[in-house]
Amino acid sequence: MKGGDCFSLFQCCLSNFSSVFPIDEILCTLGEGAFGKVVECIDHDNHGARVALKIIKNIDRYREAAMSEVEVLKRLKTLDADRRYSCVHMLDWFDYHGHVCIAFELLGLSTYDFLKENNFQPFPVKQIRHMAYQIIRAVKFLHKNKLTHTDLKPENILLIDSDYDMEYNREKRRDERTLKNPDVKIVDFGNATYDHEHHTSVVSTRHYRAPEVILDLGWDHSCDVWSIGCILIEYYLGTTLFQTHDSKEHLAMMERVLGPIPTNLLEKTKKRRYVHRNKLDWDIHSSAGRYVKKHCKPLKHYIVSRSEDHRLLFDLIEKMMEYDPSKRLSLEQHILFPLKKTNKI
Repeated sequence: MKGGDCFSLFQCCLSNFSSVFPIDEILCTLGEGAFGKVVECIDHDNHGARVALKIIKNIDRYREAAMSEVEVLKRLKTLDADRRYSCVHMLDWFDYHGHVCIAFELLGLSTYDFLKENNFQPFPVKQIRHMAYQIIRAVKFLHKNKLTHTDLKPENILLIDSDYDMEYNREKRRDERTLKNPDVKIVDFGNATYDHEHHTSVVSTRHYRAPEVILDLGWDHSCDVWSIGCILIEYYLGTTLFQTHDSKEHLAMMERVLGPIPTNLLEKTKKRRYVHRNKLDWDIHSSAGRYVKKHCKPLKHYIVSRSEDHRLLFDLIEKMMEYDPSKRLSLEQHILFPLKKTNKI
């Protein structure tokens, strides 16, 4: 069964999983997307443990990505048998009537969903720095093993436990949630790419896409570093920094936040329609120009406190959001001592 018919098979598929995998109960849907669904299950053969089951649509491109993810997850499990790094662990996988199904340890909400359920109230800076330490350490582990994730975003950073304390904010007249435990894990390795593999021209979800990808200059590990910078500023603001769906407008937003794109990058780009006389071809007085000016401001203007915690976080973000990938912070070469002291909260 192919294409749009796959969901008509899901109920039958779910009810029969126990015949091929020791799962006896499907509790609820945890999430769904173009790829398929993720459901929460009970594994009674493992003392009633809860697991997350990712069920992929029986469509060639999704199956291919799922099988690639399985191979990456197998390798990561071997390399990190002690679970020292914050990458999700695969428990097992199987194929059911063309649907690739991957069983994972059960985690909490994604950091995006937690923000959404908390009315996009930013995370406290100490929790951001704690999450940053774990994300960076995990991605450094990937890069050391010649892998680029290529799709880092708040949706793909999951909380280990999304329990929270609730407090009423009298000034804003609303309840606000504070995480009890800010530990996180990285998920979704369907687009992870080894250094020796073909690098597709476009990677990353729009808002977390590095400038070299937009300019079609090629990419490497450093595109993950840019994405982490975008994630951390989103945790700090509560909302996406580059809120656009247009590539040229995206570049204009970058210039508003980070200053002019270096001439050497614009000279090399194959996207000549973005460039005029070695500068970004952008009219700041147009309606789009006014939109960018209204919705973006220089990076340091977003800081809400002069405390050392805030300053160190923004220094890190600024190094991660360096235009030139050759000058961008390299996770393999830098010791993250400013973050390490917040590893316990």
